[in-house]
Amino acid sequence: MQEARYRAFISYSHRDTQWATWLHRSLETYRPPKRLIGQTTPRGPVPPRLAPIFRDREELPSATDLGAVISEALQHSACQIVICSPAAARSKWVNEEILAFKRLGREDAIFCLIIGGEPNASDLAGREDEECFPPALRYKLGPHGAPSSQRAEPIAADARSDKDGKSNAKLKLIAGLLGVGFDALRQRELARRNRRLALIAAASITGMVVATGLAVSALLAREEAVAQRTRAETEAETARQTASFMVDLFRVSDPSEALGNTITAREILDKGAMRIEQELNGQPKIQATLMETIGTVYTSLGLYDPAASLLKSALDKRRTTYGPDHPEVARSLDRLAEVLKLKAEYAEAEKMLRSALAIQRAVGPADAGTARTLYELADLLGRMGEFKQAEPLFREALDLRRSLLGDGSAEVAQSIEGLALNLHDQGDFKDPVDLMREAVALQRKLHAGPHPDLAEALNNLGFVLLDHGEYREAELLQREALEMKRFLLGDAHPEIATGMSNVAFALHDQGRYDEAEKMYRGALAMQRKLLGENHPEVALTLSNLAFLLYDKGDLEGALATSRESLDMYRRTVGDEHPSVATGMANLGIWLMEAGDDASAESLLRDSLDLRKRLLGSEHRDVAGSMTLLADLLVDTKRFDEARALGAEAKAICAQALGPDHWRTAAAASAEGAALAGLARYEEARTLLAQSFTKLKNDPGALPFYVRNATRWMADLYKGLGDPDEAAKYIAMLGDDR
Repeated sequence: MQEARYRAFISYSHRDTQWATWLHRSLETYRPPKRLIGQTTPRGPVPPRLAPIFRDREELPSATDLGAVISEALQHSACQIVICSPAAARSKWVNEEILAFKRLGREDAIFCLIIGGEPNASDLAGREDEECFPPALRYKLGPHGAPSSQRAEPIAADARSDKDGKSNAKLKLIAGLLGVGFDALRQRELARRNRRLALIAAASITGMVVATGLAVSALLAREEAVAQRTRAETEAETARQTASFMVDLFRVSDPSEALGNTITAREILDKGAMRIEQELNGQPKIQATLMETIGTVYTSLGLYDPAASLLKSALDKRRTTYGPDHPEVARSLDRLAEVLKLKAEYAEAEKMLRSALAIQRAVGPADAGTARTLYELADLLGRMGEFKQAEPLFREALDLRRSLLGDGSAEVAQSIEGLALNLHDQGDFKDPVDLMREAVALQRKLHAGPHPDLAEALNNLGFVLLDHGEYREAELLQREALEMKRFLLGDAHPEIATGMSNVAFALHDQGRYDEAEKMYRGALAMQRKLLGENHPEVALTLSNLAFLLYDKGDLEGALATSRESLDMYRRTVGDEHPSVATGMANLGIWLMEAGDDASAESLLRDSLDLRKRLLGSEHRDVAGSMTLLADLLVDTKRFDEARALGAEAKAICAQALGPDHWRTAAAASAEGAALAGLARYEEARTLLAQSFTKLKNDPGALPFYVRNATRWMADLYKGLGDPDEAAKYIAMLGDDR
């Protein structure tokens, strides 16, 4: 056997990437019990660590000859782990890796992790699709290295919840890799359970927040390094007492209290919040720290009301203890403002963030806390539609984080994303994609497995790609982000609802209406339950659903849903907001379709005026309102104004989105229809023919514009005296209807 460079080689279908990521990380970070290290087993001496473990996505960032590298890695691997599922059973690649490893004479060093399906289901009539073992696992090799007819009995750990479960399955695999008994590892895990309970509970909540005494101590110790020297002893005592409280909070010391029932993370948090008030009355500094910690966890869970209550109490205690202009007060203002932003209480959140920033600028040189507040304020202004005011704050936060943390930090990646989305909101077409790809690359480098920051970056890249017509890539990115968030946050969370709505949008753009509607309605139900009946996120999902209903032929449903969305936007963000302008433009579309041109024109002119005031005259959304108004003017035979608006909208879209974008084509189509109305047929023919082709062939183009372009082509040929050609387009309209 070649020297074992890797303890194990993980074989898996890329449909099971999340499981492979978890297993790879779990094995490489596992440390065997000290009493076992050095003992000789059938697998050799027990090492202090299992690393390295070979996983293709992690180990092959620049391989040019995949077959050679895989073959070499198999030769240098002591064991092989096969992640077994129906997808793996169908994977030719997984099967070939198993055969290659068996041909090295190491059949007894193959271990299986069952995550789904059923072993040997291919032997059961009607259940063949459930098979989770690849063929090479089910049969021994013959004398010439080919699979024989002799059945094998794979060594398997079963991670399914009704079998070994995830934790025990992992330990069984490790026991096999080390050549030790399962009980030797299981007893160590049971002995460590109470010591690690705080960390385990916190990870089950969010996987990303400070949730144990040690984590709180580390956080305070890091901040202590930049605090004034005279506060060191006070901070150390605060850290010690905070750690003690948090460890005690997550320790289930009395089994009779649970009575065999599962204690949920929410129950632990609620109990902790109550105990802070009852037991720490004389220690306001520690109270405030603990309130902020648990408030942060509540925020991560999407439980904004209890989070706001705790963070408000922490702010009050810090103001009383430190005075109004202390850095700790600025910190509390920042944390509370974040929750208020998520609750769409924008005015109060802005007031708090500006107060926090003023304190931070006054007390000393800018630090990481200042950068965070700058970012939060910029993000808030973006939600309020004040995109231009937000941009310099995003840039200042990015520059500050780079100077403090270097180019490779999570905070820098977040700032790049924020700036990219801000530029996108301002009408920039190219720069946001380049910036978002940079952010995603950095997040993937920082996080080998599922992480909320990586999920958000993937989602945002998908969002900006939709404007490029990259619908399939956008869908894949947003599905990856959604599954990652489900893995981290569970099935009911505001972020899950947003992710569902984003996937639905990508499906809608591909014409997959039934899938999109199901996803939209699921997101809407979740948002209403978690965020209430009046929230901008609910209004956005309603707006998207209105477009879908219209595209499915339900004009009445589109009108009602669009009105509901616009009214909700006005209640939640005020009348002077870009989302209100968008809502008016959308409702104008459906009113035109319903034949209410007077009401539609009033809304479209108001939308155009509002967008010019808020976004500037060169924004693509301004062009969108111009195009819609031009369409209406064509249909009401006001051709001169329609031509001018269409030409201006076309120029803006060509600059912002490119000459080949469907929105540019929609504006050109309106201009061409106006020229035809003015009997300038040759000029009209060129514009209408080119724009019709682009609109008809782009799946992302709104059907409203496609139908208008088709109708105007028919009208053009009627005007040219060519009824046969006109009939072709009339027939297309009949098909569309």
